[in-house]
Order: sequence, then structure tokens, then C-alpha cells
Amino acid sequence: MTHSTEPGPVGSRRPVPGRAVRGSSTGVPVMALFDLVGRRWALTCLWALRDGPRTFREIQATDLRISPSTLNQRLADLREAQLIERGDGGYRLTPLGVDLLRLADPLVEWADRWAAATESPQDPSTAD
Repeated sequence: MTHSTEPGPVGSRRPVPGRAVRGSSTGVPVMALFDLVGRRWALTCLWALRDGPRTFREIQATDLRISPSTLNQRLADLREAQLIERGDGGYRLTPLGVDLLRLADPLVEWADRWAAATESPQDPSTAD
């Protein structure tokens, strides 16, 4: 299968499968996914929606360091990528978004094992 590396429409900077993305000129879909979810706050937005719909303000409240303009851009990127949609209850994951987060479950489990394995023992001089 070949993938086009032609640029998207003028002003379109969202990663799209089949087009060159930051860090890769191949157009391979997984590289577009990595570019999309690797953008600042994208995973925060997806993670905030894992338990159900949330409003813009509820998503923003998950991390108050995110500016409204950046959050608006990330939500637009994720909507355009068909990972989230906007409905009556706010933003929610689409079936593609649910599938993506389901794939993250093994990573969460691995990260928990990694965190436990890399914890440094408490310094005895600081123990209570």
C-alpha cells in the first residue's frame, strides 16, 4: 500500500494518514497517529473523556495550565480526526476514540509496572 505525501489543504496542519507529518515523510498512518496524540494536551483531552462526556470547562479543569485557545485547537484537531464529537452532554469519544483508548489499557498496565520497578527506596534518614 502506498501513501500520498502531498500536503493537505492550505492551513491544514492536522496529521492525516497518507501525508507527511512531523518526524516522518512516509505517510504511514501510525506516524500520523503519533503526531496527533503527541501534540500538547491531545492525550489529556482524550483521557478526560474516557469516562464519558465532558464540557469544555470540565476538560479544561483537568489541567488548568491549558489555555482556552490551545484547548479549542486540540478539540478541533481531535474532532477532525474523528476521535471525539460534540453532543448534548459536551464532548465525547467516538467509536474510533473508544477503540484508541482501549488500546492504551496495556500501556497503562505496563506503566504501572514500570513505575513500581523504578521507585527508589525511601532514604532511611528521612523515614518517620
